Amino acid sequence: MSRSFGGRSSVITEAVAPWSDIARLLRGGEAGTLVPVVIPKHRRRLGWIAALWLGLLAVLSGVMFTLGDSGVLAALAYASGVLFLLAGLLWWWRTSIVEIEQGTHGVLTRYGAVAGTLDPGRHYLWHPWSRVAFVVDVATEIPYSAPVMACPTRENVPLRSIEFFMKLRITDAVLFVRTIGAGNFDLVLSSAVQDAIRQRARLVQTERAYDLRGSDVADMQELLNRQLSRYGVRITGCNIPDVQLPTQYQQHLATRERVAKESAAYEQEWGLTRKRRIDQLQMDIERAKKVRDARIVEVKAALNKAREQVAQLLEKQETDAQRVRFEIETRGRSGLIAAENEAKAQRRLAQAYRDNRAVLQYELALRRLEVGAELAGQAPQPVVIRTDGGSDNGALATLIAAQLLPRSISSTESRESTA
Repeated sequence: MSRSFGGRSSVITEAVAPWSDIARLLRGGEAGTLVPVVIPKHRRRLGWIAALWLGLLAVLSGVMFTLGDSGVLAALAYASGVLFLLAGLLWWWRTSIVEIEQGTHGVLTRYGAVAGTLDPGRHYLWHPWSRVAFVVDVATEIPYSAPVMACPTRENVPLRSIEFFMKLRITDAVLFVRTIGAGNFDLVLSSAVQDAIRQRARLVQTERAYDLRGSDVADMQELLNRQLSRYGVRITGCNIPDVQLPTQYQQHLATRERVAKESAAYEQEWGLTRKRRIDQLQMDIERAKKVRDARIVEVKAALNKAREQVAQLLEKQETDAQRVRFEIETRGRSGLIAAENEAKAQRRLAQAYRDNRAVLQYELALRRLEVGAELAGQAPQPVVIRTDGGSDNGALATLIAAQLLPRSISSTESRESTA
């Protein structure tokens, strides 16, 4: 299929051509147009019917000549009849052959009515009034380009053009040729595409119109498929390859693109600078890590050395402590033995002291007994003086007490002084 370029819309049409040109038209189009349907020129002439009738007439003539005893004329009539019959049959067989190209379907009609479709390959149309009215390409995806001019945006600014490209394929040959035909389909498709593009442009701001290029148009494809399915056509893919803005907006967007490029260049330069700084910092970090590792090794060596010194010092201190402990134990044992000896001496001394004390206490008790016995022997005798009598007895008692009292006092003082 051919395709229109340079902002021109594709044109879908049908052509009338002999069978020898059908393949060329279906594959390449004609004069910048797309030809998915070809009407083959009818080559089934009815001359073979005349030949059959002449042959039949000649055979009947031969029969009549036979009945009239004209043998030579009958033979000539039979011969000519057979020749005419063979020529008519051969002509009928040759004109009944139809070859459908691969990837196409032939629409078969009989008495002008659609009778069915013919698949690719060779077919024989024995019916005199059966013919292939259309040859429809149902395998090739037809590229269709439709630039839409002056599409207004959301701000009602008309864009210069929006180019819409799609691929479509005829899925039902009979429905396509019977419902709309190639010429009418071009008008319907162009109108549907323009309507869909204008609806899409109305949703876009003018400064973001370039975003339409390569955007997702699945919704537009679905909408067009719903509109064109009634004609036996299916759209297999579509996109928006180009959008042209008004001049002032092109300048504005050019300025934006230049600023965006400068910003991208600055960002790239800053990215390189940042990467260089990051690399320098990473190198410094690696260098610091190496220095740190070296210092860690030195610290570990110093720590091991300090541990060795501490271990030696601890060992020396433990030796000194062992020696001191032995000395203390020796002195303790000596002191213990001396204390035990002293305790034994004290115990013996205490025992001796206790024994001497018992003797002393015995002697003291014995002495007390002797003193008590002596005191008892020297104790005064009691004198009972009765005072419950008359007045005479009372005077006598008083006289005796006055004589005895100085004597008893003096004896007591002498004992005390002796004691």
